[in-house]
Amino acid sequence: MYDKDNVFAKIIRGEIPCNKICENEYALSFYDVRPMFSTHALVIPKGPYKNILDFVTHAPVDEQAGFWECFSQTAKKLGINENFNILANAGADAPLFAQSVFHFHLHIVAGAKTPEFEKVIQCPNA
Repeated sequence: MYDKDNVFAKIIRGEIPCNKICENEYALSFYDVRPMFSTHALVIPKGPYKNILDFVTHAPVDEQAGFWECFSQTAKKLGINENFNILANAGADAPLFAQSVFHFHLHIVAGAKTPEFEKVIQCPNA
């Protein structure tokens, strides 16, 4: 079940501020508050989707198109067109990085690793 009080839901409702990059009717992007790279942004749909599979299975086509448009505009505003990664974590026991906020989001990362990244990589089950 989707938690309507997760931090991203609160950001979407304007209850918690964010450093916004891009927004449209269906999605929002902003800088990660704990960046692991010199460029680290999040793109989230405004709808209540727990993870990427929930989103692609249940979001209407217009919501999916709006999400990807926000993603594209975010990359453009960040000056990213190569040498980057996109990450989508799903589940508390995901093998590489556990999902900590159960609202679908993509991480767009580029540039140099931050000390935060080094701390997370050294922790087992990070």
